[in-house]
Amino acid sequence: MAKTIISEGKTTNEAIEKGLKELNVSRKMVDIKVLESEDKRSFFSILAPRVVKVEITLKESVHEKEIKPKKEIILTEEDQEKAKENIEKFLTELKSELPEGTIYNIKKEKNAIYVELNSPNLGFLIGYRGETLYAMQSILTAVAGKGLDNRVRVILDIEGYKAKREKTLGDLAEKVSKTVIRTKKAVKLEPMQAYERKIIHSKLQGNDKVETNSVGEEPYRRIIISLKK
Repeated sequence: MAKTIISEGKTTNEAIEKGLKELNVSRKMVDIKVLESEDKRSFFSILAPRVVKVEITLKESVHEKEIKPKKEIILTEEDQEKAKENIEKFLTELKSELPEGTIYNIKKEKNAIYVELNSPNLGFLIGYRGETLYAMQSILTAVAGKGLDNRVRVILDIEGYKAKREKTLGDLAEKVSKTVIRTKKAVKLEPMQAYERKIIHSKLQGNDKVETNSVGEEPYRRIIISLKK
């Protein structure tokens, strides 16, 4: 279901700008319908405060697009082995720059290569909300695909961060959804990466009382949790 809000202002432009700011989107991402025009004012209403109302609707239900699974690329056994060799070579060289005792594990599967890094002192490779981890995952993806025709999907985890973060986000989704149901007011979450937004969408997609929509542009894209209409 598309996200729709009613915005008010002294002029049409002011009403639109307020609505765009509330949704944290640009004009090209919405459809706009003027409900009460600034031009339609009778003689008797001339002394009343000028109020223009517009209806602003997101052009698509973005969260459905985000949780839609991408087309999988199936790797041959040969491609899996080559990708693993590429990653091993990279990590062997990288280990000399990492804390002593750092170990890694690489698991081959037909649709992805899973990499785990473990050490008590790898927090700097995770970064704030996993930013460094995801950057390194992108690097490993490029490394793994060297010399291969197919794109290789690499999933990196460090010290079990992703499992812990997934639980945190799942708990957050449940907590905020209850707040939205109780107060009947939408809640806008802080900006998140696509992977984290997907966790929130998936957690609440079966909820029959609330819905989720992603608004804004990267890297400030965020989720709004609101009551279903």
